[in-house]
Amino acid sequence: MTEVDWQTIWVSLKLASVTTLILLVVGTAFAWWLTNTQSRSRSIVSTIVTLPLILPPTVLGFYLLLFLGPQGPVGKLTIWLGLGTLPFTFTGLVVASVIYSLPFAVQPMQAAFEALGRQPLEAAATLRAGGWDRFFSIALPICRPSLITSGILVFTHTIGEFGVVLMIGGNIPGQTKVLSVAIYDHVEALEYAQANLLAGGLIVFSVIMLLLIQVLRQPVGVGRI
Repeated sequence: MTEVDWQTIWVSLKLASVTTLILLVVGTAFAWWLTNTQSRSRSIVSTIVTLPLILPPTVLGFYLLLFLGPQGPVGKLTIWLGLGTLPFTFTGLVVASVIYSLPFAVQPMQAAFEALGRQPLEAAATLRAGGWDRFFSIALPICRPSLITSGILVFTHTIGEFGVVLMIGGNIPGQTKVLSVAIYDHVEALEYAQANLLAGGLIVFSVIMLLLIQVLRQPVGVGRI
């Protein structure tokens, strides 16, 4: 592999790691709120969170490019703050990846919180456990396998992103060029051996991650979600 390929692997791993860390916090918060809220806006928020699952990545990337660009509302704000614009930067890639992978973090955790039910939390409340205490001492430990599953799904999904990251990040080696874009470049240049090496590595990686999720789903003790 070339030096650019190694740089591409590093950028992809860094992007997936940062996105996963952010979404483990943000996704869990969304899942908890969606599970417990009685707000009328619940269905709207749930729809927005789920939208990236069915929206074509290039469509999402296009509108993110407009919003984050110099003429968009977010772009104007970042320019006013002296931060420049986010498209074609690693930070812009992170923002796009967080939005695109959000449902992969929220849905497993929401399913786990709903399966948990109210009884354990109400029992803890009778022992005078506060809301935060019930969340961190009861809900999260019981739903930990689903939290790990969310992290694995987000990490793997981010590694394989193409349309969104290409629209927002472009193809800058060492900065925004990720594995999926590198594979496309090799194929376009008829460098099938290099493309096969990177693509095969992604297949092996994806299979390992899926097997790990299956292991986590095996009921090995009482209380596993």
